[in-house]
Amino acid sequence: MAENKIPYKIYLTEDEMPRQWYNLRADMSNKPAPLLNPGTLQPMTATELETVFCAELVQQELDNDTPYFDIPQEIRDFYKMYRPAPLVRAYCLEEKLQTPAKIYYKFEGNNTSGSHKLNSAIAQAYYAKAQGLKGVTTETGAGQWGTALSMACGYLGLDCRVFMVKCSYEQKPFRREVMRVHGASVTPSPSEITQVGRKILAEFPGTTGSLGCAISEAVEVAVNTPGYRYVLGSVLNQVLLHQSIIGLEAKLALDKYGVKPDIIIGCAGGGSNLGGLIAPFMGEKLRGEADYRFIAVEPASCPTLTRGEYRYDFCDTGMVCPLAKMYTLGSSFMPSADHAGGLRFHGMSSIVSQLYADGYMEAQSVRQTEVFQAAEEFARVEGILPAPESSHAILAAINEAKKCQETGEEKTILFGLTGTGYFDLVAYEKFHNGEMNNYIPSDAEIAAALARLPKVD
Repeated sequence: MAENKIPYKIYLTEDEMPRQWYNLRADMSNKPAPLLNPGTLQPMTATELETVFCAELVQQELDNDTPYFDIPQEIRDFYKMYRPAPLVRAYCLEEKLQTPAKIYYKFEGNNTSGSHKLNSAIAQAYYAKAQGLKGVTTETGAGQWGTALSMACGYLGLDCRVFMVKCSYEQKPFRREVMRVHGASVTPSPSEITQVGRKILAEFPGTTGSLGCAISEAVEVAVNTPGYRYVLGSVLNQVLLHQSIIGLEAKLALDKYGVKPDIIIGCAGGGSNLGGLIAPFMGEKLRGEADYRFIAVEPASCPTLTRGEYRYDFCDTGMVCPLAKMYTLGSSFMPSADHAGGLRFHGMSSIVSQLYADGYMEAQSVRQTEVFQAAEEFARVEGILPAPESSHAILAAINEAKKCQETGEEKTILFGLTGTGYFDLVAYEKFHNGEMNNYIPSDAEIAAALARLPKVD
């Protein structure tokens, strides 16, 4: 089809929506390293993991070889409330930048949670319900995951207990209230209601918390409450599996018009949206069928890929979870109170980490004020107020488009717009008032946290 016939928004029909999730690990020659039992340092068994996670999710977590998993009909029916999600050609942004680049973004904010997180939340809640559980516990950073999980649990009649990173709890009260609308209980983390929370507060007085802290508290409550399991919004293999629907839909939409992206960009915190967006494209690259340039964009305040080490580490600050081999800044690393709360995690998905270590993708770290400048530039021409997390990808996409303007190259760029920023207006206020900082941790701060890594490899 002629290039000028490509619409602003490309929609798939309900019948075209993927019926299976894609397991990228099946095409990886170097599989992600296994989770380790922190006591024995041996690979975690399904039986051990099932004390924390739902049984079906454990099977998805451990399966490195099955390329596709059927999406249950009940989940597909729920997806139809907001999926298929649109793929948008950013014609207005291209015009503003005067670039020969063609820019597309996959928009995942078209639901009440405001983000891509609902794709995995409904799956994890569904499997918890099918197992006959009473409820689930979780952590949330900026609040998108907690909001999504509360929606899924409310829909299915499950109890939902959320530990929200304290700085986000205070910065984003409206997102907290949306969780409560859907019936969730929300506790600022670290808190006094768990043993690990009290321990963290004693070691780090006055801390604004981190995702690692909140994970520790949620896991403690789950394993000590009959009928409950813990669910996680990013990092784990199972989450990237569920999020593959993002990339699968994006590829189907691009294939409709014979479009092949040259550069694929995603913001990177724990790796769920990035891994989901790149999945089918990376699969083609791994199989030698096509080539793409992949860029992970992270905050300079929490530079996991760009300044971390590829080591075994705890996924949580309280050191109660299994050990994962990943790029990490150390589980004791306390990131600054950035407004991109969903990216304030010390580690990275084992899948993304392995791909990065093997040279299949690159990473960039960017400063907070530059991210918000890009967010405003995008909002003024594309009509969507982006979440701070998504805006990291927007900044990188704009920078790549400007390079094309300088060189005259007609690159095709795809990035993930993971959610909206309408619950993040306090952050925009700080930016407008000149009260936003660009804190970057020193080498000494990172080295101190890395020095506490467990001695595994």
